[in-house]
Amino acid sequence: MDDVARSTTYPYPSNDLNLSPSPSVELGLPNPPTAKGPAIPDYLQKTYYWAYLNPRNVRLLDREIVVRTILWQQHMKLQRLAFAEIQPGQSVLQPASVYGSFAPNLAAHIGPAGSLDVVDVAAVQVSSVRSKLQGFPSARVHHSNILDFRGRPFDVICCYFLLHEVPDEYKYRIVNLLLEKVNPSGKVVFVDYHKPRWWHPLKLITSIVFDTLEPYAKRLWRSEIQEFANEPDRFSWSKETIFAGLFQKVVATRSA
Repeated sequence: MDDVARSTTYPYPSNDLNLSPSPSVELGLPNPPTAKGPAIPDYLQKTYYWAYLNPRNVRLLDREIVVRTILWQQHMKLQRLAFAEIQPGQSVLQPASVYGSFAPNLAAHIGPAGSLDVVDVAAVQVSSVRSKLQGFPSARVHHSNILDFRGRPFDVICCYFLLHEVPDEYKYRIVNLLLEKVNPSGKVVFVDYHKPRWWHPLKLITSIVFDTLEPYAKRLWRSEIQEFANEPDRFSWSKETIFAGLFQKVVATRSA
């Protein structure tokens, strides 16, 4: 059995979810930067407004039970696999907010001797993750596009279910940025979707959900994460697949 060989896919929206974007999105207008924070990328406004930008929907979706349901009850296993690459006391970057208890669990795993920096472009996500991390003085939350984040290098970067949600151009840019932001001998840990085995009972429904709500996800069915790196030979790469191939953990370790 292939049980273990990371701003997650969402189920079909219920009537309680507000799918309407802001007027500027409906008119196709850009969302420029303001004094309150960075510009929201166009793809995020158009594709994921309902899931990540609408405050009422964020309150409904930002729950552990939602994350576990979306990830077919594999979330805790995937979280443990990610945390296995991180030692207490290390400096860690999380390049996007994650729904549920992932961030506080990560901060607790790192402990007070380490540090956690979480970056997100959406103000509502920043507010949510800050409230979860109030009890962790070594954790900091930054309102920034990860592509513009100028933080220090880190011992570990944990990219948990981000790549499947961004267009291909962003996949290349994000992967290469994260690889540049890790210390020598440090790791970039990617946990995300992967093409499942042909017989997987959830392959069809996952494909439908991707085609309906996650237009950028299937690139991870066709490409290895390593292929997005401009200089992959500077790193050693390892890969595990989980849940009959539906998920993957890829670790890029930088040369000393």
